[in-house]
Amino acid sequence: MDQKDLPVGAPLPDWKPRARPGRQELAGRYCRLEPLAAERHAADLFEAYAGDTAGVGWTYLPYGPFKTVEAFGSWLSEVSSKDDPLFFAILDGGGTVVGVASYLRINPEMGSIEVGHIHYSPQLQRTLEATEAMYLMARRAFDELGYRRYEWKCDDLNAASRRAADRLGFVYEGTFRQDRIYKGRNRDTAWYSITDGEWPAVRAAFEAWLEPANFDANGQQLTRLSTPK
Repeated sequence: MDQKDLPVGAPLPDWKPRARPGRQELAGRYCRLEPLAAERHAADLFEAYAGDTAGVGWTYLPYGPFKTVEAFGSWLSEVSSKDDPLFFAILDGGGTVVGVASYLRINPEMGSIEVGHIHYSPQLQRTLEATEAMYLMARRAFDELGYRRYEWKCDDLNAASRRAADRLGFVYEGTFRQDRIYKGRNRDTAWYSITDGEWPAVRAAFEAWLEPANFDANGQQLTRLSTPK
């Protein structure tokens, strides 16, 4: 209670603004992420996304698809020069670039950061690398940088993204109706988050699932990823 006997939030007397994420590589057991660079990644990414012949992966993104590698490379040059969103290329165990993801809406003063612009090629979808990439980005935000809130947002109609958020331990917070317009259509935006208090249990679930012992000789999971809510 404050002096007016009104309820107020928990005090944070030791809180200090956090550092912004840098362009350092994130390395895991199965994949690694490196800062996105058009000259290094454009051609291989364009080829990887070409495996999605119907262009489904571009449906809920505000840009793309790109008809030529030159147009794609120009877009990559523009976005990779920014600090927010801060894009990373995702490379599989063999060093092939197979997708991208970014940090965005970075608010060091409030300790809030979002993961988004996630675009997995067919080669990356439903793989160990896909899950580990999200684990590595969350771990940096919480454990290395000390953020207190990690966000995920998507088109409310994007069922695959909503399932992914739930599987990865994000908590649904509600939907912002008529939040924005993109590609000439309305978007209602579903909001999700993980807080720093929830992260230790979510991290433990990630790490247990990612253990090699959780997969058989064919690479099939023995136990599903089950993140606490």
